[in-house]
Amino acid sequence: MRREHFTLHVSNIDWVETGEDPSKPSVSIDFTGPAATLRERLTGSDDEILDAGETDVALRLQEPLGNDTTGVVSVTNRITGDFILELNEDAADVLQFIRAARGYGEGAADDEGRYEVEITLDGDSFVTYDKRTFLVYDDEGSLLRQHSLIPSGVEL
Repeated sequence: MRREHFTLHVSNIDWVETGEDPSKPSVSIDFTGPAATLRERLTGSDDEILDAGETDVALRLQEPLGNDTTGVVSVTNRITGDFILELNEDAADVLQFIRAARGYGEGAADDEGRYEVEITLDGDSFVTYDKRTFLVYDDEGSLLRQHSLIPSGVEL
């Protein structure tokens, strides 16, 4: 699968800048490549679609954090560590999304997700995850806790 086959759209993040009431941030990732390949990657060993707890979302910076830094957003299989999908994004945009998820989480119940991820195949919804964690790594692979979304009480 090629990164060019994925398009990312975010919503419910503008309230962070405008001071409006928080709403749950969401990201939609549309895949336009071979659907069978993505379906296979999103399926566990039991032939069921992976659930939210079996996936991780992360941003790996491609250079030190600064102006115009880009990164790779990835969704991985938590059990196997295999990449499900990757796409290039502007790091500042992703960090703004994480700030919105953190702000939304301040008023959310402990067991409620901080943001939503929907993966679509050629525009049709395939799976939706309610997520609480979004990890950010620097260009050398070290976790940037201050930029990551890590719920209290979670040990890494």
